[in-house]
Amino acid sequence: MSEMPAPADSKPKCISIILSFRNEEPVLPELIRRIEAALDPTGYDYELIFINDLSTDASLQILTEAQKTDPHIRILNTSTNFGVVPCLYAGFEYARGDAVVILDCDLQDPPEIIPEMLEKWAAGAQVVHATRTRRHGESYFKMLLTKIAYRIINALSDIDLPVDTGLYKVIDRRVVDHLRNISEQNPYLRGLVTWVGFNQEHVYYEREERYAGKTHFPLFGSSPIREFLVALMSFSRVPLASILAIGALLTCAATAALAAMLILSIIGDAIALQYFAFTALILLGGIQLLALGLLGLYLGRIYLQTRGRPHYIIQSAIGFPEDTPQEK
Repeated sequence: MSEMPAPADSKPKCISIILSFRNEEPVLPELIRRIEAALDPTGYDYELIFINDLSTDASLQILTEAQKTDPHIRILNTSTNFGVVPCLYAGFEYARGDAVVILDCDLQDPPEIIPEMLEKWAAGAQVVHATRTRRHGESYFKMLLTKIAYRIINALSDIDLPVDTGLYKVIDRRVVDHLRNISEQNPYLRGLVTWVGFNQEHVYYEREERYAGKTHFPLFGSSPIREFLVALMSFSRVPLASILAIGALLTCAATAALAAMLILSIIGDAIALQYFAFTALILLGGIQLLALGLLGLYLGRIYLQTRGRPHYIIQSAIGFPEDTPQEK
């Protein structure tokens, strides 16, 4: 890829790279090296905002030492473990860039495509998605489930979520400001970036294997499942509508069952009647519990919204300009 010419403005535009992480000690030195090697030729000013989500390894010490000699590095330390998306929102608040790049710290998403993404941004795109064409180092079963999950969300939701597209994106400052103004609790950020609209384009790449360490998001861990449910609850009313449809079908089925029971009782087939009634009770009970569970998920989201708790709490900020607020 040819070097990107420096922006024409007298003052170079600034790019904020936001990196939410927890316990990434083995990866951080190589991550910083590769990001800066990708960004230095572009002519943009840039900052690397690391949001430390209460790491328990030596990650903070590594970053603190690196920051002493690298003015691009800024560090935000959360007061407790809030999760990836709340930490990204913290990065949005502190970022001063004309565009923001969201990047995972595990180096599965290569920083080397950032210049290509910035070219599309400079040409007028306000969101540039990094879309995976292949995923190295991940099992076929995991990739299959991921594809199925994306398609379920698209089929049931009110948005057209880009398939094989994670949080690796370039987002224009105007879009970032709109995202910051959304007060939704437990937000599904991938969906919200699509929902806000504007001019959105894609850059395609092959996802690499993890550089070092172990994934913090195993296939059957709580985070992938929770994210899938959050996506459905945030952008789809289909589960609620399906309860109404199931209720109508059950009413018809129950009426037919009553008629069948009446006929069986007249015939005198007590064994068949008992078996049928027992099966019907199990079916009805299971569907009732499923419906209550779906309603509970929606009510839970409403409850979270009414509490009004902040998405995150920043304990300390390192390496930011003096006029940057230290608590938000």
